[in-house]
Amino acid sequence: MKLTLTAEQIAFYRENGFVAHREFLSADEVAELKSAVLEAVAQMGRAKVADGGEDQITEGDSYYDRVFTQRLNLWRISPVVKRYMLHPGLGRMLGALTGCPAMRVWHDQALIKEPFGNPTAWHLDNPYWSFHSRDSISIWIALEDATLENGCMWFIPGTHKLARFDNSGIGVNMADLFKIYPEIAQTDPVAVPMKAGDCSFHNGLTAHGAGANMTRKRRIAMTCAYMPDGSTFNGKRNILPKAYFQSLRVGDVLANGLFGGLSLLLLATGHDYEVVNFLPVSQF
Repeated sequence: MKLTLTAEQIAFYRENGFVAHREFLSADEVAELKSAVLEAVAQMGRAKVADGGEDQITEGDSYYDRVFTQRLNLWRISPVVKRYMLHPGLGRMLGALTGCPAMRVWHDQALIKEPFGNPTAWHLDNPYWSFHSRDSISIWIALEDATLENGCMWFIPGTHKLARFDNSGIGVNMADLFKIYPEIAQTDPVAVPMKAGDCSFHNGLTAHGAGANMTRKRRIAMTCAYMPDGSTFNGKRNILPKAYFQSLRVGDVLANGLFGGLSLLLLATGHDYEVVNFLPVSQF
C-alpha cells in the first residue's frame, strides 16, 4: 500500500475537497481486495447491509438500484476488507488530509456500476448521514479501471466550502443538486479516471457524481467513509440499527465504534499522527 501523501496533495485536498492518489494498491493487493469484496457481496445476496438483522434493507428494481450494486459494512463479514479499510497507515492519511486529531469509521460500501448501469446524479455525502461534519471524508478505491466510458468519479472543486447540509437524492435528474446550490453549477467539474489500484479521497460536502456505465463490464469500487471522533447525532437514522437509533437523542456523541468492532483512533503528536486501534467500550 502506498501510504504517503505529498504536501501538494494535502494542500490540493484542502483547497478543492478531493484529491487523487495513484497506485495506492499494488496489483497483488487489488486482486486480494477485489476477491474479498466480490466474495462478501455474493455472500450477502440481495441484502444491502452486512449483519442488518431485522432492519435489513434489500435491493429492489428502482432507478437507484440500477445506478450501482451497493453493499455496506463488508468489513463486518470480511477480515480482508477490514484489514484494508481499518489500516493504520490509511488512518494516518486521513489525519493528514483533514487535520482532525481522531477519526472513526462510519461505514464502508462496495459500489459496483453494472454493465449499462444508470448515471450517479450530483450529490453530497454527509447530509445523508447521522452526523453533520465539515471534516467527514471518504476513500474511493478503483478495483477495476474507472474510465469516462464506465462511470468514473467527477468532482466539483471547492464545493465543500460552499455546501450546507441540504442535499438532493440520487435520482433520475442529474442536476437536482444545482436547484439547491445554483452557485455550484458555475464551476466546471473535474473527471478523475483511475487505473485499478488508484484511489481518491473526497470531503463529505464535496459535490460529486458519475456517468453511466456504457460498457459491457462492471466498474468495481470499494469505498469507506470516516467521521471525526466526537461527532454527534443529528436525528437522522441512515443505517443506524433500530435499537441504537431509538436510544439516541440529538446531540449525543456517536462514540461506541458504530456497529461494534474495531475503530480507528488518530492521536495528534506534533506534526505527525500516532495511530491506535482500539475496541469500543460498548457495542450494540
